Amino acid sequence: MNQMSNIKDVLKEYQNKKIALYGLGTETERFLSEYGREVSVVGLLDGFRIDGMMYGFPIIPIADILAKEVELIIVVARPGSCKAITKKIRGFCCENDIALFDVRGQDLLNTAAVAYDFKNVNGASRLELLDKINASDIISFDLFDTLVMRKTKSYVDVFELLDFQLRDIGIYIPDFAKNRLYAEKVLSKDKPPGLEKIYDIVLRMIGGSFINAVELAELEWKLDFSLLAVRDAVKKIFKSAIAMGKKVVITTDSYYSKAQIVQILERFEIIGYDELFVSCEYGTAKTQELFHILANKYKGKSILHIGDDEFADIEKAKSHNIEAYRLYSAADLFDSLGGLGTESEIDSISDRVKIGLFLTHIFNNPFWFDDEERKLFVKEASDIGYLFCAPMFTDFTLWMKDCVKEQGFTQIFFGARDGFLIGRLYRMLDETRDSYYFLSSRTAAIRAGMESEEDIDYVDSMKYFGTPEDELKVRFGIYVEDISKIDRKAEILKKAKQQKKNYQKYIDKLGIRDNNIAIFDFVAKGTSQMYIQKLFTQHMKGFYFLQLEPEFMTDKGLDIEPFYSDEEKNTSAIFDNYYILETMLTSPYPMMSEMDNDGNPVFAKETRTEQDLRTLDKVQSGILQFFEDYLGILPESARKGNKKLNEKLLALVNKIQIRDEDFLTLKVEDPFFGRMTDIKDVIG
Repeated sequence: MNQMSNIKDVLKEYQNKKIALYGLGTETERFLSEYGREVSVVGLLDGFRIDGMMYGFPIIPIADILAKEVELIIVVARPGSCKAITKKIRGFCCENDIALFDVRGQDLLNTAAVAYDFKNVNGASRLELLDKINASDIISFDLFDTLVMRKTKSYVDVFELLDFQLRDIGIYIPDFAKNRLYAEKVLSKDKPPGLEKIYDIVLRMIGGSFINAVELAELEWKLDFSLLAVRDAVKKIFKSAIAMGKKVVITTDSYYSKAQIVQILERFEIIGYDELFVSCEYGTAKTQELFHILANKYKGKSILHIGDDEFADIEKAKSHNIEAYRLYSAADLFDSLGGLGTESEIDSISDRVKIGLFLTHIFNNPFWFDDEERKLFVKEASDIGYLFCAPMFTDFTLWMKDCVKEQGFTQIFFGARDGFLIGRLYRMLDETRDSYYFLSSRTAAIRAGMESEEDIDYVDSMKYFGTPEDELKVRFGIYVEDISKIDRKAEILKKAKQQKKNYQKYIDKLGIRDNNIAIFDFVAKGTSQMYIQKLFTQHMKGFYFLQLEPEFMTDKGLDIEPFYSDEEKNTSAIFDNYYILETMLTSPYPMMSEMDNDGNPVFAKETRTEQDLRTLDKVQSGILQFFEDYLGILPESARKGNKKLNEKLLALVNKIQIRDEDFLTLKVEDPFFGRMTDIKDVIG
């Protein structure tokens, strides 16, 4: 809808009511000059200031608007800023029955419903954009959130990350992120500032620090540069425009210099453009006169500007008779789907980096409007690992590392096969402890650990889905045609006695020290640990993702600490999806069955195909890539777990369409119980 008629409708409805405006920028001044006489404005609100005067109106704290009987707050800010402001004051407005609209007339309390397709989003196809480019003489591209994007949820997250970096080198600047944003906001009222000027204001506000404005500006630039990623599909459009013989320019708001913008473009091989229009170089922004400069430069030519911001890129370009085309940013695509139901769980900078990585991966391509269904989907197995599984594995591995360190363990067992991937992740975090890929399995541990008939009764209590002869073969490695012709328990104990000797030969080869041992298991009751413990004199403590039926093991004397407590697992959705995680962990090698007489492993026959193994390798490469990205962005002091957010992301595997057919043919294997389940049945 038209901006003016839309906001006019809202103002007409509240023309006899008291309102407040949120925002102190030049757009507030423009709004007041246009509508100030039509409405009763009692004051201005701001996230930084709570007193003083601006544009002839008092700046007031938000708590004061109750006494002033305000019924409507209008947020005078760009769409991206509106989201952050809404999150900050939504609860207050809902609790006190105060309407909240933006300057374009959008109801900010009416949030988008969670969706998994773009049927209700107004977006054009790739071909439609190419047609518009073909019909224009000059093609202008916005840079940030259009051609390139950051691996964080919002650009302001960069400031919080920088704050952690500064603290890690012993520099503490009070309210750093808040002051950094405020300084930019104050300076931007007149003209776009450079980064050094922003930090000069920050240091003046706080009374100085051991670091100067030039150093701060350089630190932020290096950090931000490291966080950037190119939007490949948009880069292809950029190259197509050049191939069509069009003059291509870049028109961008930035506090970076032209030389720094060139560095970004060179890094991502965005080349062949005719000119750069950078706001701080020209002393004016897109919301001011930057588009006027662009139009003047190419007088008499038809210009098409391509950008993401509904106001700064679209409305402002059109106000200068420049045709505009909106390419949704990753954040806008995410918001249009109701944040995929995750918004309520996003809290810390760690969460915002997780979501930033998610957005960079799934919404790097803005073209979701080419087919009629417009479904959200993933095409590659690696995407499944990166998007859905990796956040949970990341937090678990960080938790385990902290536990092992705090409790003084110096050696860790990652048992085959579930320990294959987690062990790799762990070693990326910590190489100061001895870590062993310990060749074992529930089957191998049982075969070596049977010492009494009570042990056999314990194993028998776990129902096997097959014949007694098959159970004896699969669980105990004893082959008979008719089980009634042997003394079953005697044969099991005889086999176990030899297996224990064989295992001791394997253990002797590892050079394990006498210190206590931490042992990883993913989801288990504790059976493997119980029987492995019988092979060692050292105390062994298990660190599990999840312990099943802990009450069943209370009399076994096991020391186990699970990532999910019993109370947590009973109130969370993790039970619905842990099978998916378990499938992703397994190693590319067959299950280990037992040890031979020389202490060498004997493996079961591989039941997975080469295609299955290639697919699992792709999933794991996605998980490893996320882990590497996450560690590379977040300083150790900023890493913070969030199981609820991880669960929400994991649950998306059931809701976002998967188009990797090889992945969909995988099976969830549990040979110990004789069960085989199609992955399709697990993910729904």
